[in-house]
Amino acid sequence: YLEIYNEQVRDLLNPSPGRTLDLREETRGANTGVTAAGLARQKASSTCEVMEMLQRGNAHRTTEPTRANATSSRSHAILQVFVSRLHANTVSKLSLIDLAGSERALATDARTKRSAEGAAINKSLLALCECINALVQGKKHVPYRNSKLTLLLKDSLNGTCRTAMIANVSPAVASFGESGNTLSWADRAKEIKTSATAPAPVRDRRASEAHDLEPKPVAIPMSVGRSRRT
Repeated sequence: YLEIYNEQVRDLLNPSPGRTLDLREETRGANTGVTAAGLARQKASSTCEVMEMLQRGNAHRTTEPTRANATSSRSHAILQVFVSRLHANTVSKLSLIDLAGSERALATDARTKRSAEGAAINKSLLALCECINALVQGKKHVPYRNSKLTLLLKDSLNGTCRTAMIANVSPAVASFGESGNTLSWADRAKEIKTSATAPAPVRDRRASEAHDLEPKPVAIPMSVGRSRRT
């Protein structure tokens, strides 16, 4: 469970003051994709245990009061749940993302550091919007690297996955602009085409190496002829 605050990645299950995590891309094994190096992974065997970890991580998430919201999220949060099927030797990943909402500078407080946080939030959301537009338009290049948020969401937006977006809007007149933009953004995201397939079995590295060292049968050409009597 991690958060992205001012383009810095932090561990919410194992927080440490001043400690940030670097992103790297894995190309082998069960963790294929972009991961945060050093991110704590804890085992859970029930939904209740996952919810307990979620609540524990939320207690460390960066939230501050603003003029628009008393408990405004100042970061994006990503909870990743890896589900293993031992008998089938397969692993699937479920990513739950809570995006911090964009807020106008006048609605927050331009005189404090909240404005800098808001600028970082809006920048990452703009990068996500650019990626969504590129995917919908079928462009070959998708700018995932423009933000750490989009880099982490790369395998959630494209490839063998299913993606769903829940939009949080308000009926208040004061939030009319934000609600309209949110609905328009979510409607655009619906146009992304993804296809989920069954995960491939994960082979143990040592077993794979042993398999590669096994002697392979070699076909020896043989000629069969008739013997002649003299």
